[in-house]
Amino acid sequence: MKRVLLAITTHSAALVTGFALGIYLLPILTAPDAPDAAILEESARDALFTTDLTRDLRGSDLLHWGEGRISVTPTRIVHEGALAPGPDYKLYLTNRFVEHEDEFNPLKAEAALIGDIKTFDGFLIDVPAGIDVGAYSTVVIWCESFGEFITAGQYQ
Repeated sequence: MKRVLLAITTHSAALVTGFALGIYLLPILTAPDAPDAAILEESARDALFTTDLTRDLRGSDLLHWGEGRISVTPTRIVHEGALAPGPDYKLYLTNRFVEHEDEFNPLKAEAALIGDIKTFDGFLIDVPAGIDVGAYSTVVIWCESFGEFITAGQYQ
């Protein structure tokens, strides 16, 4: 009987570990190539606003972080840096700086969804028509699948 319980426990632990690793590694393995650094640099030249992303935010941890520079133009948002890889990342704009999911969740309904983040070594996302980036102050990178804060930067 002890042997059966041990087998069930170890196999269950291996299954859970494999599933968790799959969730973490799948976005890395399937991510498209990041835009070329020269394209990111060129796109960031027309920025109205910039902000730096750091790992030292309250909601950031070993698996949820971002670093680098965000440049905001009227038509594009450019990230030159790195993000912790993960599934279903979204870029939002908010009217207030947040640094944890407990601060973002109450604002999420008012936030402007800009788009999906598919690369982790820099990205370039078009701002949807009708969104005035000057009406917001902060970029937030959010994991939609797990409701996890990744990082944020206040640009004005």
